[in-house]
Amino acid sequence: QVQLVESGGGSVQAGGSLRLSCAASGYTSSKYCMGWFRQAPGKEREKVATLDSDGYTSYGYSVKGRFTISKDNAKNTLYLEMNSLKPEDTAMYYCAADFRGAYCYEASYHFADWGQGTQVTVSS
Repeated sequence: QVQLVESGGGSVQAGGSLRLSCAASGYTSSKYCMGWFRQAPGKEREKVATLDSDGYTSYGYSVKGRFTISKDNAKNTLYLEMNSLKPEDTAMYYCAADFRGAYCYEASYHFADWGQGTQVTVSS
């Protein structure tokens, strides 16, 4: 059974940085897409960044140039480095995974496995 456990959220002032981690376990497939999504109160869940097993990355428009997704394969851990944070980045951030193959879909419903979420709050 796949388990995704996020950590690293917190409160920060605008312009600050945070790094989120997602420890993954229970999977055997070498082909995958993993990513970060976020959801603010009253808003739909949106893609932040994805990374596939071939190393291809993709970012949501609002975070491009500020956030970086990466993965440490030895630790089975996905990261999201967030810089130049803005109040509009405030949301619950979720780690997600799709182990059916090395293709990252845009929509969140393609991802079968999810973590419990970690809150990021950016104050102005």
